[in-house]
Amino acid sequence: MKKLLAAMLMTFFVTPLKVISTEKIPVFSEATRYHLSQDIVSSTLYYSRIPTNPNVFEETVAYRDPELSVPKTMIAPDDRIIIKDILLNKAAIPVFRLADDTYLEASHQIVYEDIVFEQTAVDLEFWTQKKMTMYAEPYVLGVQPIASDSEPGRKVHASKMAQTEHGSYYFIDHKGWVNQKELSPTDNRMLKVQEMLLQKYNKENYSIFVKQLDTQASAGINADKKMYAASISKLATLYSVQKKLKSGSLSESKSLKYIDEVNHFYGDYDPTGSGKISKTADKKDYNVMELLKAVAQQSDNVATNILGYYLCNQYNQAFQSEIRALAGVDWDMEKRLLSSHAAANLMEAIYYQNGQIISYLSQTAFDDQRISKNISVPVAHKIGDAYDYKHDVAIVYGDNPFILSVFTDKASYDDITAIADDVYSILK
Repeated sequence: MKKLLAAMLMTFFVTPLKVISTEKIPVFSEATRYHLSQDIVSSTLYYSRIPTNPNVFEETVAYRDPELSVPKTMIAPDDRIIIKDILLNKAAIPVFRLADDTYLEASHQIVYEDIVFEQTAVDLEFWTQKKMTMYAEPYVLGVQPIASDSEPGRKVHASKMAQTEHGSYYFIDHKGWVNQKELSPTDNRMLKVQEMLLQKYNKENYSIFVKQLDTQASAGINADKKMYAASISKLATLYSVQKKLKSGSLSESKSLKYIDEVNHFYGDYDPTGSGKISKTADKKDYNVMELLKAVAQQSDNVATNILGYYLCNQYNQAFQSEIRALAGVDWDMEKRLLSSHAAANLMEAIYYQNGQIISYLSQTAFDDQRISKNISVPVAHKIGDAYDYKHDVAIVYGDNPFILSVFTDKASYDDITAIADDVYSILK
């Protein structure tokens, strides 16, 4: 009996049981199955939603049918695109249906969301350029330019930076948003100086050279044209003596005797010319600083001769070689044929010496004319006059110091002043 019961139970346990289910197998649309089956790769390649402010990377085809088989029109970058729907075609490729009933592949490689995707606070300075488009907000498709009164070559402050597909945009305080490509990270005012010089002073009787000392940017008109330099050549004497003072090889109190020979050597100036020291040798002793001051402030010919005779080795070959290396050209103290560029180079060397002669050149008998006449900041300058030639070479000590060298033939002091005023109005 027990064996019969065991056999019956065994049959019960090994017999499969039928399960009756009340659940229905769901039926999904192609679009729904697409959303459910999207993996990382497909979501990277295709959109699963309508993008915000859509744009295309490059010119692309819009089709008549969702199968993307019959081309209808071309869509160019920045064309306005209105998307009505996203759907799957028969090949299970996501496509956009556009407002004009054309179709476009819903690919991330074709369509992008033209939006601001990053914005941060910054504290930066830029310089405006000639071509500059201003916007009320970072540029994306649909943003229109706004009017701007910004002139090229102006320093501006940026307080915000935004990144869009079109590039980096900076918010210029009280102005608007500008593409980084239309801003200069460095001082570009010299471009404006060059443009002004070409427009107003491109004349054969001018040799003009301008150089910013911090950026080393330069501009000019006939900058390497040589003219008779007159007293501009005395810059070499000033530089050479100042160098000896700076090195300690020469004492400021050293006395030099005014003998007849100082007015009779190669490169000497006519003693009857400018200056207050006796026109004939008086056998008196003059100390170095007294003579430097006379050359710088009065353009004294005799003082120049005394310094040249005793301290510049009568402008021998060693002297000329040193000055040539600084000026970039032969600096013949007798012929005195120089360009505005060469004179500017030597004035720049004097600037870097930063010696006492800078102070003397800033307080001359000629400060009410030429370059320094209307400029409100300190100006260290050396003038030169002879025949129809009138020149001036200056260090202008604005916020960003610069060298201005103007050589003229048959022009006036006021002509030089006008050039200086125009340059200073840009570089001040």
